[in-house]
Amino acid sequence: MSKNLKIILGTIYLVILISFLSFLFSKFDISRIDDFSYYKFMQANIEEIIGKNIIFNFLLFFIFTICWVMLLGFGSPILLLSGILFGKWIGTLISTISISVGALFLYITAKFFFKDLINLLLKDKFSKYIDRFQKNEFYYFLVFRFTGGLGIPFALQNVLPVIFNMKNRNYFFATLIGFVPNFFIFNAVGAGINNFIKESNNFSFLNLITNKEIYLPIIIFLFLIALSFMTKKIFFK
Repeated sequence: MSKNLKIILGTIYLVILISFLSFLFSKFDISRIDDFSYYKFMQANIEEIIGKNIIFNFLLFFIFTICWVMLLGFGSPILLLSGILFGKWIGTLISTISISVGALFLYITAKFFFKDLINLLLKDKFSKYIDRFQKNEFYYFLVFRFTGGLGIPFALQNVLPVIFNMKNRNYFFATLIGFVPNFFIFNAVGAGINNFIKESNNFSFLNLITNKEIYLPIIIFLFLIALSFMTKKIFFK
């Protein structure tokens, strides 16, 4: 990748990120950050806005998420946000599809423009897995996604298959299916936080973490982390 292209991509990412954060914080009163009633007010406003034009908000969230993923954004904030905005079921559906599409676009872009660079940086580290992976790329990548990417940063997970020259179709469907368990957990936590704010009159951290809508998904998430660790030990000794 040329230096000028790096600067252009970095600048675009920073402009979008700063614009989004500026818009977000312009709607947030920092002086009331410790006022629980303020969060209840915000939650009611969000529900009203989403309910007025849900199709438009779906489309806006979908486009923003694709851009976010393509610009190497983290996945977890999007998942919590989709749970808060749309609930655990619809949130899981829209976040899974939009992040999978964004990841596919990022993969195609990386494969087309940066294949040589990615091979240079990563191929030697994963060379002993290439033959095994290519024999059944869909299965191995499905397991990889299901176990949360084995602790590999999300952006790197999305471009790593470039070194295996993975088919776009297998990449997309393994991603789409493999994402569902983890994404449901994060959306459930987001929806649980939203419901807690709606139903509670004051904030209590103890009440928050003992709410079954919060602690059950977290327990399942910890189980998946343990499963990811065991999978890594078995398949990637």
